[in-house]
Amino acid sequence: MLIDTFGRVATDLRVSLTDRCNLRCAYCMPEEGLSWLAKPDLLTDDEIVRLIRTAVTSLGIEEVRFTGGEPLLRPGLVGIVERVAALAPRPRISLTTNGIGLARTAAALKAAGLDRVNVSLDTLRPDVFKTLARRDRHRDVLEGLRAAHEAGLTPVKVNSVLMPGLNDDEAPDLLAWAIEHDYELRFIEQMPLDAQHGWKREGMVTAQDILDSLRTRFELTPEDAGERGSAPAERWIVDGGPYRVGVIASVTRPFCAACDRTRLTADGQIRTCLFAGEETDLRAALRDGASDEEIGRIWRLAMWGKKAGSGLDDPAFLQPERPMSAIGG
Repeated sequence: MLIDTFGRVATDLRVSLTDRCNLRCAYCMPEEGLSWLAKPDLLTDDEIVRLIRTAVTSLGIEEVRFTGGEPLLRPGLVGIVERVAALAPRPRISLTTNGIGLARTAAALKAAGLDRVNVSLDTLRPDVFKTLARRDRHRDVLEGLRAAHEAGLTPVKVNSVLMPGLNDDEAPDLLAWAIEHDYELRFIEQMPLDAQHGWKREGMVTAQDILDSLRTRFELTPEDAGERGSAPAERWIVDGGPYRVGVIASVTRPFCAACDRTRLTADGQIRTCLFAGEETDLRAALRDGASDEEIGRIWRLAMWGKKAGSGLDDPAFLQPERPMSAIGG
């Protein structure tokens, strides 16, 4: 069991498979990209599967989410999913992706054992997408979403970040589009994920701004609080149901007290929080011949030291120095 001093138990493992990405989203990284990790620094497929197996069979992990960078860029992704799906007990397996390449891989990922996907899409306007992502790939994302739905990777969740002056007027249109296509939409407050440290608390589009905008077109009824559990998204029933929309208020309404996550970076570090300032090295232990029991001991000790919160609700919050692309969302 991965428990901390505040009584929280981690059952959800986020695994970053690569720090690389084929987009350059303005809220994530600079246009010229970053200095990527050297291949020897990355965990191998076997190392990833071994750490996940240890987490699932010995540490109480029930859900595994593959992230990046962009996880579809990992050459061995389908094989990794297949091996994780064969574990006993079998964890729930999901993937967070920008959707580029999903059209050609969705069916194979489903066959390998992937349960569902979260796809990032911030706008319905191709020109705005090009401005935000600095790449002209809007159609590829839409095709990836369609392929995921057809392959049965459901519920297909769409994650959207609204930014002032770019797409902050699109919330109602995005929700209407998601309902039309049977996707579950979740808005995420912009967080300080950018390596160039351009994030500013002042002027950000807040959860309340998003809800106010949605209510100009839809009736929103809060979902029963008991249904949320440890999920980061607060959800509202749209026009009486059955569709729902979620809002993740990471900055203005942090949900740290219910956090059940632990994170494994692309280079084998344990992070107790997306915004933690410290990491615990599992890669070195693996490559030095540590047993599964020793790896579990290191992991439990790391999680025991998890802090009460992310610090995002502190106006004096300082962004972490490590690029978020290697850590995963």
